[in-house]
Amino acid sequence: MLNRRILEYARNLSQSPVGRILVFTGARQTGKTTVTRHGFPNYTYISIEDPVLRSRYTRLTAAQWRELYPRAILDEVQKEPQLIESIKAVYDQWPEPRYMLLGSSQLLLLEKVRESLAGRCAIIELYPLTLPELETADWAEPVGDSLFQRYLIDPEQARGEWIAAPEILPSFLLDKMMAKKKAAWDYYLKFGGYPALTNPALTDEERYIWLHEYVRTYLERDIRDLASFRDLEPVIMLQRYLANMTAQVLNSSAAATQMGLSVKTIQRYIRFFELSYQIMTVPAWSRNLNKRLVKAPKIHYLDNGVLQGVLEKRGGLTGHEFESLVAAEIYKQIRCVGAPGQLFHLRTHDGFEVDLLLELPQGYVAFEIKMADHIRDSDASGLKKLPAILDKPLLHGFLISQDDDTRRLDENITALHGAYFLG
Repeated sequence: MLNRRILEYARNLSQSPVGRILVFTGARQTGKTTVTRHGFPNYTYISIEDPVLRSRYTRLTAAQWRELYPRAILDEVQKEPQLIESIKAVYDQWPEPRYMLLGSSQLLLLEKVRESLAGRCAIIELYPLTLPELETADWAEPVGDSLFQRYLIDPEQARGEWIAAPEILPSFLLDKMMAKKKAAWDYYLKFGGYPALTNPALTDEERYIWLHEYVRTYLERDIRDLASFRDLEPVIMLQRYLANMTAQVLNSSAAATQMGLSVKTIQRYIRFFELSYQIMTVPAWSRNLNKRLVKAPKIHYLDNGVLQGVLEKRGGLTGHEFESLVAAEIYKQIRCVGAPGQLFHLRTHDGFEVDLLLELPQGYVAFEIKMADHIRDSDASGLKKLPAILDKPLLHGFLISQDDDTRRLDENITALHGAYFLG
């Protein structure tokens, strides 16, 4: 198992007064069980999957929970919401017990958590592996911060010093870690970041089979759990539609017409895909009233391996797929360091657009994403026009591609290889 950056954060949080109950949620197979069992060996592990044992746990009183399981990990706890009430009762009566609640269904788990544990728990979301995590060999190897994460940690200092610092090499080829970062990048482009696939004993063919089965299992288990669908055919149709529309502006009306469903149904299904951590929707930035801006959101699949599994593809990325895998990595890395801010996309009706816009308290960080091996000055034209539209300063613009050379395209715009910037 490769190391996870979130583990250090979870360990520190578990020792604090606000970490007596930690709720881990995320897509199926992102490593929630592995992370908690490895990181907290002094906690008793309890699986709620077994229906026989599940019924016995529900009969325990709060006093019995305190006596028998003062520190415990409850896996797939959304399958028995009554247990959340039991944990609440223990929390309210005694200060010593500590619990971790795990679940892959954000809707079912968090709905009950908000009802019963509001103000009593901290929520930790686990995503597929980031590039710095993919570069580790095991639990013992620390997870480093990417250049992007180091920028996020202190963007104000970076604005004045970091971009021009000697550590930003003129070429990715000069990076001493280039081979390791490039290997992780090439793997990520093919298979995404699900931990199970990093097993070195697996062949590429077995990884493709795993992704195909993951997509099928997700539909049969998570979607049925979320919505109790009797007919999965419309969901399967929308899943494939969204995969083909990744990194594109979503027109719910057009999707509804094409699939013969209502707009409300399309929007409800999309919400299910979000809540089960398969896609992210990036809202349109629209604060400038003087510009005619597109207001529809963009859709991005959160894992390129799963996207390829849905499309039943093997390699041969499109520009949109490349944009999505970079956007997803940026999103995961932001969440890993706990940076404040929200992601947007920006597009005007006359064709001007910026792929990603991160709003921070002090200004914006913008991203253009190109799959090209060679960047031209004209590729930054959108980033150069951006300051005239925004309502706060543009802290920096990054053009992310597969060009090994690092280039200053403007005083406030830097082009870097994706593996160098995010690895």
